[in-house]
Amino acid sequence: MGHYSAITGWGMNVPEKILTNADLERIVDTSDEWITSRTGIKERHVISPGESTSTLSIAAARQALERAGLEGKDLDLIIVATVSPDYRFPSTANLVQHALGAQCGAFDMQAACSGFLYAVSVAHQFIVNGTAKHALVIGVEVLSQVIDYKDRATCVLFGDGAGAVILSASDEPGGLLGFTIGSDGARPELLWIPTGGSKEPATEETIRERRNFVQMQGAEVFKFATRIMGTAMEEALANAGMTAADMDLFIPHQANLRIIEAASKRLNLPSEKVFVNIEKYGNTSAAAIPIALCEAIDQGRVYPGAHLGMVAFGGGLTWAAAVVKWTAPIRTLERLQESLPEQAVEPAQPVHVG
Repeated sequence: MGHYSAITGWGMNVPEKILTNADLERIVDTSDEWITSRTGIKERHVISPGESTSTLSIAAARQALERAGLEGKDLDLIIVATVSPDYRFPSTANLVQHALGAQCGAFDMQAACSGFLYAVSVAHQFIVNGTAKHALVIGVEVLSQVIDYKDRATCVLFGDGAGAVILSASDEPGGLLGFTIGSDGARPELLWIPTGGSKEPATEETIRERRNFVQMQGAEVFKFATRIMGTAMEEALANAGMTAADMDLFIPHQANLRIIEAASKRLNLPSEKVFVNIEKYGNTSAAAIPIALCEAIDQGRVYPGAHLGMVAFGGGLTWAAAVVKWTAPIRTLERLQESLPEQAVEPAQPVHVG
């Protein structure tokens, strides 16, 4: 078995239903100009009846398996990073494992928006120590179900979606070259859902007080994020024996355009080296980086030998960063374009949610 863990497959899935800034203007006291100028977000995708965290996960995973030329039975491990699972238990990863016909261990991981990179770092350990040959890592959120559409500070920010990668053992130098994960649990109330856990179970009163929805102290989170994004990326680069100048593409967590710009400035990166798609999806938490990776590949901005930097921060507070040398052949994409239907991300009609 190889000494490296390389990304060999990738896939994404977002709901067809789109919630635009104009839709939100009709729900809550806000404006397209306010949302766009402060966040960079124009629209976000939200689930319809029949869709859930597991359905988005399964669709993204099937795309990733197809690209890797694998089947579910080839997987040795499944990790799903999410804060919005189908159920408290069983894990969403259990449901994905069954749907894919996989015969391996599967579990969820919770590190909020940093979850995907946390999960990648864990899957990497299984591969380089020889325990697993192929691991499926999914970052997925259905945040529309835990967002308070009466809270204009948070309801404009978040969306639903899933992104997946296959990590495979490889003898070719590359794949995950360096990473860092971090945590500071001193002030969980900066970004949290207060009720629904063992500390404060949901009651009629907590629901009436809307404490079952995401709450965020935006200014404090913004300060933390602008500081940690650059620091964490530099740490992961150092662990890979690299500097920011060695990065060919920076794929940051898509939480706020101002935060992305601050991190890019800290790393002294020109805009052409920074990937941004927040305007279409909003903050999809653990799904943001894998969705961005899929779109960057589709746009030809990822190529064999390219060094990718990825960094995220999230509730907890948590943070994580990773450096990946891309080794998957481009012909994989060309083969896929012939065999897979195009990912539908533009529905005919924007819809109203309230």
